[in-house]
Amino acid sequence: MATPRLQFSKMLPAWQWLQDYTVPKFRADLLAALIVIAMLVPQGMAYAMVAGLPPVTGLYASILPMIIYAIVGGSPTLSIGPVALISMMTFATLEPLYEVGSPVYIQAACLLAILVGILSTLLGIFRFGFLIRLISHPVIKSFIIASAVLIALSQVKFMLDIPLKSGNIVEFIQSAWQYLRFTSIETLVFGIAATLFLLYMPNLLKSKICHTFSTSVQFWIKALPLILVFISIALIHFLHIDQYGIKTVGEIPSGFPPFAMPYWNWDLVIQLLPGAAMITMVSFVESISIAQTTAFQQRSELNSNQELIALGLANFSAGVTSAFPVTGSLSRTVVNADAGAKTPMAGVLSSIFIVIVSLYLTGLFKELPLAILAATIMVSIWKLVDFKPFIETWRYSKADGLAMWVTFFGVLCIDISTGLIIGIISTFILLLWRISRPHIAVIGLVEGTQHFRNISRHEVLTSTNIVSIRIDENLTFLNANTLKEFVIFEVSQHPELHHVVINCSSISNIDASALETLEEINNELKNLKIQMHFTEIKGPVMDRLKQSNLINELSGTVYLTHYQAMHALDAQTFR
Repeated sequence: MATPRLQFSKMLPAWQWLQDYTVPKFRADLLAALIVIAMLVPQGMAYAMVAGLPPVTGLYASILPMIIYAIVGGSPTLSIGPVALISMMTFATLEPLYEVGSPVYIQAACLLAILVGILSTLLGIFRFGFLIRLISHPVIKSFIIASAVLIALSQVKFMLDIPLKSGNIVEFIQSAWQYLRFTSIETLVFGIAATLFLLYMPNLLKSKICHTFSTSVQFWIKALPLILVFISIALIHFLHIDQYGIKTVGEIPSGFPPFAMPYWNWDLVIQLLPGAAMITMVSFVESISIAQTTAFQQRSELNSNQELIALGLANFSAGVTSAFPVTGSLSRTVVNADAGAKTPMAGVLSSIFIVIVSLYLTGLFKELPLAILAATIMVSIWKLVDFKPFIETWRYSKADGLAMWVTFFGVLCIDISTGLIIGIISTFILLLWRISRPHIAVIGLVEGTQHFRNISRHEVLTSTNIVSIRIDENLTFLNANTLKEFVIFEVSQHPELHHVVINCSSISNIDASALETLEEINNELKNLKIQMHFTEIKGPVMDRLKQSNLINELSGTVYLTHYQAMHALDAQTFR
């Protein structure tokens, strides 16, 4: 039984790591925070734009959520804050309901974060962390890739300075056809230059500055987006290139994020609830996947239900500080870990730096070109667009490959939430299809051993009056009739048949429908003077079968091993 202190440390992991906190750990966390902050400032503002919100809300989303997660979360390096995918889902949820960027839109984004927080916290309290298993990895991969394409397309309007729609690729093409002729060439050139800078400068730094990839060079590479931000601001401020029509962020309010509950009513909650549920699911899957990776590397414990609660409280704190839904960031977490972060204090220090930026430095960013933030997003997000997983998955499993393509085109051609739902549904349909068509084999003895293998794959010994069957799946209402049809076929092909032996080594469960089907098979075989036998039944399955009539009415015998059955039924063949 866990002691009260142990239970408390599980509920508040910060209690444990703070007790062992040392000056060397603080130095490591401080360095990691400085490196992460160089990414976080431009990313936060850029992802707020993806969500259709003022850039400053991206800074707000990076303050309190990180502090809350540091106290309640279990991963020492997970960086909580705005991410592209959740920002895009926020936009997809709110854009059909309100005018983008309007006061009611901003209030709805805050309420959406609170709803995500409540749902996530409740799921954690009631121990629904297992829900991560309901979405297959191929579907998640496809969803992320398709979403990355949409996120990149959503930034094209800032690179061209035209009002393009990006809810799906059809809308994008239609609006591009309508507005492409109004493209701002100056903005496009500026955006392309920024993109090339972000793409090729890292390679230049690696090759020209040092031959060994040192920590200092790593810092400057991670800081490139922030450097680009300041270069572009300088160009606007001193050379006044905004006179050529290059749009900037404009005034950004300074100060602490305002603490307040957003306006809400039940009608609004009902409207936002489906989107909140989707964001909750995706943010949890994304966050826990990243946290699990770092937990493996650092050999630390991770509780998925605790992570749900931490993520929920972080989102709730985002909602009451005028921000939008947040989750774990893969890029910032990797940078945080590589920079040597030892504890969640690195996240707390990052949030303190963001507070300083919000209080004193927001005036610097009012002349920041929107095209620069768009280029930052496109370069960072485009790394996720990789079609190799589609090919590899299709080669390994046509069903999973089909689910990936269905999800991809669903997200790309309809919208993010619908595409994910279609992907999940298709996964379950294909799963049911696979279960309903189990692999069933006739098996024989490998000569000189006591092992039985598929007669179509191996040279094996068989008997003319015995058919040995192995079904490689649990028996349920979905596939029980398939087994019955297989037995009927084998009986029809063997006129001298006296015994049907079912090897149950791969069966972990038999439901009520399958039990009835087995009883029917037993009765029909009994009428044909053919005995039905079972071998290698697992203990839990046998416990349940003993509570049924099947064992009592079985025409044959239950054997411990398949070899024992074959030797008892035909000792001459199976010696």
